[in-house]
Amino acid sequence: MTDTQDLMAPAQDLLAPEVTPGEFQDAMARFPSGVVVVTARCEDGTPRGFTASSFCSVSLEPPLVLVCLADAADSSAVFAGCDHFAVSVLAPEHQGLALLFATKGADKFSDALLQPGPTGLPTVQQAPVQLDCAAYARYPAGDHTILIGRVTGVRLGEGAPMVYCERAFRTLN
Repeated sequence: MTDTQDLMAPAQDLLAPEVTPGEFQDAMARFPSGVVVVTARCEDGTPRGFTASSFCSVSLEPPLVLVCLADAADSSAVFAGCDHFAVSVLAPEHQGLALLFATKGADKFSDALLQPGPTGLPTVQQAPVQLDCAAYARYPAGDHTILIGRVTGVRLGEGAPMVYCERAFRTLN
């Protein structure tokens, strides 16, 4: 056995055990994350959106963010081809909106908390952060798509963001 084979054997052993979807969900539920609503428009102008907790910054130069969208989501086809999207970081008072945008088939855009941002995309009023993004890249990843956006506009609001952890919405103290 060569030195390379010795180094590879433990890594191969680590890859052998299977992790069930339930075990993975339970593990990820213990990792706190922010909650965002992401919006775009269909070609006919109809707004579409979803709630995500898989959101983070990617790069400063250029300013990039990523969000993960389930391929089974109602809006996945829109986000697969949109040129622009908006991200609203939610505050604790937006819990109802987070649940609404996470509900398949719901009328998500009748809420008075939504208003057009500078690009015309719906954004959440009084959100701690609103970002305008140009679609930069998309990558398939299991049952999700990683959507990367180049941030083209930033608006900062007041207050702390809402956090999702242990399958519940929480606030930062």
